[in-house]
Amino acid sequence: MVDVAQKLATPRLAIAAGHIDMQASTLALVAAGTAKKGDVIGIARIAAIQGAKRTSELIPLCHPVALTRVEVAFEIDEAHSRIHCTARAECVGPTGVEMEALTACQVGLLTIYDMCKSVDRGMTINDVRLVEKRGGQSGDWTRTANTARPADPD
Repeated sequence: MVDVAQKLATPRLAIAAGHIDMQASTLALVAAGTAKKGDVIGIARIAAIQGAKRTSELIPLCHPVALTRVEVAFEIDEAHSRIHCTARAECVGPTGVEMEALTACQVGLLTIYDMCKSVDRGMTINDVRLVEKRGGQSGDWTRTANTARPADPD
């Protein structure tokens, strides 16, 4: 692991996003809350939060982080037959929370897959990416129009 002992504890934030594509009939089950395994979105949100909290157990050499906030939102997109996931992780510490946000997003989407696979094994998880990060020595970073660029200084 990288030594972060000499780094200052500062506020850190990371936002990750992605989506899962599925058949329209599968999306209708999720939207109506009638999937066989229950409340898909509610359970996926809890799973995503748990994933963020356990990131250091899953990713070798990833520091355990004392998260101060994890927020996960899902948006049903009927026009494209997909569910978007956005995960936000925050802490005050010597290292960032990018991995926690990315893990939360992936675990949330994987949970949707697990809960719906009996009716749609062809679902695909796509475009999971870091959207923004704030804090730390490397400064702020924002993804814009599918192109990574440094954030404008304020």
